[in-house]
Amino acid sequence: MTTSRVTTPFHSHATTHEVIDGVDLSGRRAVVTGGASGIGVETVLALAGAGAEVTVAVRDTAAAEALRADWAGKSARGEIPVEEVDLADLRSVEAFGKRWDGPLDILVANAGVMAIPTRQVTEEGWELQLATNFLGHFALATQLHANLAASGSARLVVVSSGAHRTAPFDFEDPQFEKRPYDRWAAYGQSKTADVLLAVGARRWAGDGITANALNPGWISTNLQRHVDDETMRAMGAIDANGEIIRTSYYKTPEEGAATSVLLAASPLVEGVTGRYFEDNQEAGVVTDADERPGGVAAHAVDPEAADRLWDLASAALR
Repeated sequence: MTTSRVTTPFHSHATTHEVIDGVDLSGRRAVVTGGASGIGVETVLALAGAGAEVTVAVRDTAAAEALRADWAGKSARGEIPVEEVDLADLRSVEAFGKRWDGPLDILVANAGVMAIPTRQVTEEGWELQLATNFLGHFALATQLHANLAASGSARLVVVSSGAHRTAPFDFEDPQFEKRPYDRWAAYGQSKTADVLLAVGARRWAGDGITANALNPGWISTNLQRHVDDETMRAMGAIDANGEIIRTSYYKTPEEGAATSVLLAASPLVEGVTGRYFEDNQEAGVVTDADERPGGVAAHAVDPEAADRLWDLASAALR
């Protein structure tokens, strides 16, 4: 396994086409959750364009079906199947896993929700952002573990966010039952959990499965649907007229998807596992007191926290 910090020749605004150029994924099978919008679409198109057999796993199959004709025209294999999976419903996740037959080479845990205004919980009592962004993907990965292992060289790619730096995982009150609900703290915690998922999956290295998390960067997508214009203006994301402010760090969806595609397909990260990437490079570890942008928080790559969260999530699936 690679132990030194990984660097690549790709810059922060490289596109999916650049990072996957020359990569042949013929014969490889992939699942991309949330593949019908935002960076998910670009991830699907890049992998399919390189020859992979890609399945789009989404809650809203109608939205995905509307894109299938366009996808087929850009896929090296033509047709791209669509399957239903609701990550906030563990029965739906289990059903998807049982339907999957044969090896799985790439699982991109891309779907997510952000900044839900009020506290909502699933049937299992999990706060909805944590349930969707983390637990549903944890359940999907564990449900498909045997299929990933059958590949012999499978990759799990977990889309996190720079927001993970704002909130360590609160093992004492992860569901906001005691502390006041804060939509941004809940989102940040869920994204810390996503990084910890990749770290915890180091236990699968012996099965030929690698897992890495990433920050796609700042992209305007449907992920912001719960964020009002006033908040977006305060964040410096839009101007007084509601137009996107294209700062130097702003990315297009294709640029935002590049790191996902790099981790899913590039030979440059073969054998790398349990890491966190941003701007197509492995990020350095930073402390909670560090105010510089970027980097991965020490609390998100703590192996003891990762194992503790793995046990907590496993108990929820029983």
